[in-house]
Amino acid sequence: MAGARNRFAHGLGHGRSPGEEQRVSDAAELRQQLVEQLATAGHLRTAPWRRAVEAVPRHEFLNNGYFERVDAPGRPTAWTPVMPSSPSWLQSCYSDRSLVTQIAGTIVPGDLRGEITRLPTSSSTLPSLVVRMLEDLQVEDGHRLLLVGAGTGYSSGLACHRLGSDLVVTVEVDPDVATRARNALARCGFAPTVVVGDGLAGWKDGGPYDRIVAYCGTITVPPQWVDQTRPGGIILITVGGWMYSSELARLTVTEEGTAKGRFLDGRNSFMLARPQTPPPLGLLPDLDQADERPTNLGADALEDWDTRFVAQLAAPRAQRLTLDRGDRTQHVLIDVDAGTWAALHQDERGRWLVRQGGRDRLWERIADHVTRWRRDGSPGLERFDISVTPEAQTITWRPVA
Repeated sequence: MAGARNRFAHGLGHGRSPGEEQRVSDAAELRQQLVEQLATAGHLRTAPWRRAVEAVPRHEFLNNGYFERVDAPGRPTAWTPVMPSSPSWLQSCYSDRSLVTQIAGTIVPGDLRGEITRLPTSSSTLPSLVVRMLEDLQVEDGHRLLLVGAGTGYSSGLACHRLGSDLVVTVEVDPDVATRARNALARCGFAPTVVVGDGLAGWKDGGPYDRIVAYCGTITVPPQWVDQTRPGGIILITVGGWMYSSELARLTVTEEGTAKGRFLDGRNSFMLARPQTPPPLGLLPDLDQADERPTNLGADALEDWDTRFVAQLAAPRAQRLTLDRGDRTQHVLIDVDAGTWAALHQDERGRWLVRQGGRDRLWERIADHVTRWRRDGSPGLERFDISVTPEAQTITWRPVA
């Protein structure tokens, strides 16, 4: 670990111009301000991780620029590039913000002039979440760590400072993202193992691991991660579904090759791992073909984060959309793979009505789950437990006394 810090300290200081010297000085001051902000907010709690955040320059992992969000009434969300030459770039690098670094799977800030309206596919996660997760991982000296999702490489850099490069492995599905992360890490004097591959499969050759942390979201905890973690080891992962409510779960691997744990309160949200992103909806079904019935649970219930999470437990692969159809708004849920759907709207008296089609009754399944959760006192997600076996993932809640 000391060797990694020494390489970092000397590697960036050689042959700088006066302008570069000033930027390094400004960055160090901004970085210290960020450290104090994270510590005061309770995200940065222990001395080893504090030293890592003080030392590792986030701006070096963003030197290809980032995308700034542009919102305007009546038009889709757009993104515009911000490059290191911009006066706001360095300040933003040390703000507690997630910064988008890739759009549509291939486009980086240097590729674009103007705006783009495609979806983000990679980012530098806000520092408070990065360090909170590293703290929640309960890392100790000598632990071997697997990070799933390299992003810019910043989280791997923090891990290398804490543990040493030889104990850190990161897996990234996108070869270009992996290359940029590897290059940024090298500029800072770090040399973890950076693997290009499906992070959901882990990387068996680097195991067994004492800790695994995912900087992407998943629907289910991959059993490969459990297999590659030592008994007593910890997996930290954000679990959610295609209605985009998610939460951070911490699991401990058992001697029997299973994993058990609980959810940590905090409402984490990450881009889903690419192999678990939802399929295209394709041609919508005829939403008027089924009988219409009253329902006690309206689609407005899904505006609540916790309720939506519970709904996802019943239908983790259901996608949600809103359609304006004449004088009414329809709220539609579709599970493409299961071939089932539900469409809800309110009548003139404010009652919720539902039509359902396909192989089963999607909304009835969701409503039953949400009703049972409410009957148990609507426990918060911190009262939810998760267990993973080779056969299945199970999530339950503990009723409010």
